[in-house]
Amino acid sequence: MRSLTTLLMSLLLPVAAWAQKADPSFDAVKSVGLAFQKGAVVLTVPPDAHLKASFMEVAKKGGPGTLKAGPLPATTAKDEIGDGIWHGTVRIPVRGEGLSGTVQLEVTYQPCTEGEGGVCFPPTTRTLEVRASEIPVAALAAVPAEKPAVSPMEKAAESPVPAASSLPTAQAIPPAPAPAPAEDGLFWSLLLVFLFGMGASFTPCVYPMIPITMAIVGAKGSGKTRGFALSLALVLGMAVTYTALGVLAARAGSAAGAWAQQPAFLIPVSILFAAFALSLFGAFEISLPSGLAMRLQGDGSRKGLSGAFLMGMVLGPLSAPCVGPIIGSVLVDIAQKGEVFLGGLKLFIFALGMGVLFMAVGTFSAALPKSGEWLTRFKQGMGLVVLGFAAWNVRLVVPDWANFAMWTVVMLAGAAVLGAFEAASGLVGQLRKGTALLMLVLAALLGLRATETYLKVDLLPRGGAAAAAKEEHAGWMEQDLEAALVKAKAERKLVLVDIYADWCAQCKELDEKTWPDAALRQWIAQNAVAIRIDTDAKRKDLAGKLQVRSYPTVILLDAEGKELRRILGFQKPETMKAWLSGH
Repeated sequence: MRSLTTLLMSLLLPVAAWAQKADPSFDAVKSVGLAFQKGAVVLTVPPDAHLKASFMEVAKKGGPGTLKAGPLPATTAKDEIGDGIWHGTVRIPVRGEGLSGTVQLEVTYQPCTEGEGGVCFPPTTRTLEVRASEIPVAALAAVPAEKPAVSPMEKAAESPVPAASSLPTAQAIPPAPAPAPAEDGLFWSLLLVFLFGMGASFTPCVYPMIPITMAIVGAKGSGKTRGFALSLALVLGMAVTYTALGVLAARAGSAAGAWAQQPAFLIPVSILFAAFALSLFGAFEISLPSGLAMRLQGDGSRKGLSGAFLMGMVLGPLSAPCVGPIIGSVLVDIAQKGEVFLGGLKLFIFALGMGVLFMAVGTFSAALPKSGEWLTRFKQGMGLVVLGFAAWNVRLVVPDWANFAMWTVVMLAGAAVLGAFEAASGLVGQLRKGTALLMLVLAALLGLRATETYLKVDLLPRGGAAAAAKEEHAGWMEQDLEAALVKAKAERKLVLVDIYADWCAQCKELDEKTWPDAALRQWIAQNAVAIRIDTDAKRKDLAGKLQVRSYPTVILLDAEGKELRRILGFQKPETMKAWLSGH
C-alpha cells in the first residue's frame, strides 16, 4: 500500500508544478487597479480574485481639511468564513472639506485569489495623490460613512519579506466589469424593517391604543374615504418622526464610522441590544417622563387632517415603553452603516409597517382581537429576536467559548419565553412547550460546548464536521516551531508547517477539504512533524523569518530549519500529495 501511495504521488507531480505557478501571476499591488475617477476611489481586481469588505478603508494622509469616505457599495458575495467580498470594480465615493493642493489618500484593501492555489494577501496600503479640486465638497444632507480604522493585525502582516522563489511577476490585466447593484439585498432589508414595524404595532403599549387613537382623530366610523384620509395623515405624521430619527442615527454613525466594525464599538452595541431585549422581557420599561407624556398627549382633541398628522408625530414617543427597544435596534443598525438616505428610508418604511393596523381600523372601522396573554408573549418573542441579534452581532470578535455561551443564554431565554417551566394545555400549548423543551436541551448542549472550549477538554462526543476538523489535526503541534524542529531532529523527520490566519477563507478550505485526506495523513505521520502557525496574530515574530507574504502558505523544512520548498494557497488533496512526493 505504501508503494502504491508513493507511485500515485509521483504521477501527480505535473499537477503540483502547475499549481505552484498559479500564485505568482497575482500581485497584491500590481494586479489591483487603483485610480480616482469622478469623485470616487476606484479599485479593480481581475477575474478569479476578490476584495474583502472588512479591510477596506480610505483615509487622508496629513494636510489641511477633512475627508469622508463612503458609503461602501453592497458586497457581491461572501467567502468561506462569511465575510462580504467584491468582484470586479469597487467605487468608494469621497467628500472633503477645507482641502487644498494635492491630497494624499491612503487606500487599504485586502485581495484574495480564488480556486485551487487561491491565497489571501495581508491587508495592503497604497497612497493615491489627488488634486483637492477633484474631490467633491461634503454636502450637509449626505455625509458618507467612514470605514473602520486599520486593525493591529494589518500592521503586523505588512512586514514579511517574500522569498525570491515566490515573488510575483507584473502582468497587464484588463479591468473586470463592474458588478450590478445588489437591489435584492435592499429589498429584503426594507421588507424586514417593514415587518419589524408591523410587529411593533402588536406590542402591548401600541395595540390597545389603536382603536382609541383612531376614535380621537375621528377616523373610526366616519366612512371609508374620510377614514382612509385621516388614517393616512396619522401614519405620515409617524413617518416624519421616525424618518428624522433615521437621519440622525445615520449622521451619528457617519461621525463615528471608524469604530463601526471594531470590537470597541460592536461589543457595547451588543450590550445595548441585550438591554433592549431585557426591556421587552419586562425587566424594566423605557418611558418618557410623565409630565412630557401628558404635554405631548394634549387635551385629546385631534380632529381633522392636521390633528391626525400631529397625533401621528407624537405617537412614537408615547409608545416608547414597548417600541423603544425595537426602534433602538433598527437605529443602531442604521448608525453602523452610516448611510443617511438609507437610514431615513428604513425608518419611513418602519412607520408604514407600524401604520398598517391603524389604516385598517381607520378605513374599515375593523374590530381588533382583544389584547391579553398573547400580546405579552409576542412582545417577549420580539425580545428574543433582539437578544439573538445581540449575540450574532459580535460572533466574529469574541472567542469560540464566548459564542457558545451567548447562544446558551439565547436558548435559555427562548425556553422561558415559550413556557418550558409552565403547565400547558391543548395542542398549541403542548407544541409550544415541546419547542421550549427542545431549546432547553440545546441550551444545555451549547453550555457544555462553551465549557469544554474554554477549558480545552472533551465533555461530549464530536461528530460530523467537528469530528473531522479535530481528526485532521490530530497529532499536529500548535505555534511552537522551535519544539517541532527539536522533535523532527530526534525522530529524523521533516517539518511540515501550515501557516494560516483566522480571517483567511482559503485556510479554512485547506482545513476542510485537504488535510482530512487519508493518504495525506498517512504520509505526514510517517515522514513529518506537522505544525500549524498563525503568523498574523500569535507568532508574528515568525512572519519575517519564514518570509510569509500570503495565506495559506505550506512550507517543508528539514530538521535544521532549512526551507526545502513551499506551496501557496488552497490546494486539492491530489495536488498536495504530488507536491509532498516531490521532496
